[in-house]
Amino acid sequence: MKHLFLFLALSFSLFSKAQNNAFQAGESLTFTAGYNMSGLMTDFAQVTMQTSEVKTSSSTLLRLKCKATTYSKWDNFFKIRDLYESYVNPNTLKPYLYKRDIDEGGHYKFVKYNFNHRTNTVKSLIRKKSKNFESGFWDRNANIKINSGTKDIVTTIYHIRSLDIKKAKVGAIDTFTVLFDGKETKCKFTYVAKETINTAIGSKECYKLRINLINNDALKGNDNLIWLTADENKVPVYAKFKLAVGNGELKIKSATGLKN
Repeated sequence: MKHLFLFLALSFSLFSKAQNNAFQAGESLTFTAGYNMSGLMTDFAQVTMQTSEVKTSSSTLLRLKCKATTYSKWDNFFKIRDLYESYVNPNTLKPYLYKRDIDEGGHYKFVKYNFNHRTNTVKSLIRKKSKNFESGFWDRNANIKINSGTKDIVTTIYHIRSLDIKKAKVGAIDTFTVLFDGKETKCKFTYVAKETINTAIGSKECYKLRINLINNDALKGNDNLIWLTADENKVPVYAKFKLAVGNGELKIKSATGLKN
């Protein structure tokens, strides 16, 4: 599922930047994830995106949590239990802590980033299972130099929703830098059109955005698209993506706790 979340993630901007007015603590979005199996799009997992308030000794942060779980009937085929979360400033969405804990078909990885925006560095921890199971896990620690404005993938997904897209023209392009697997990756978003689509939460007028990764082949072609509601919430209601191993999609099932 890592490419799915990478799909859902700055040099200069044609979209207007804004403070976060799109979401708040207590929002919960639920999606169905589908994958093309033998020519048939099949629902195989549930994805949830939730926000909550976290108080520390010095500040109040917003926790952004994304979780993916295969439906039980698919667990014997390829069991997925993925958790991504980021702790950010609730207004500027500047990330301070990011954690990724994934278990996909027996492949386990844990990643933690501590952001230092004063020095533009990230203290990184990557933990994997050893090939020799008896020896347990191995850890890799590193200090990574990042560019100003670089974010983790979860923060990037929510950051896109905070943009003032209604002021952009069709064809506008924005580029974001995402830190993923210890490397900075450029993600280019193009405003393709405004479309009305039918969803499980009703008929929605949407901003249709194309996503391309620069110098990264995780996503294939130009048909990786996401639809955000063309209102103040900018809820992602549908997405489709093409990977090296096939095609997939995300469809909204429910949305509660919306800010607007």
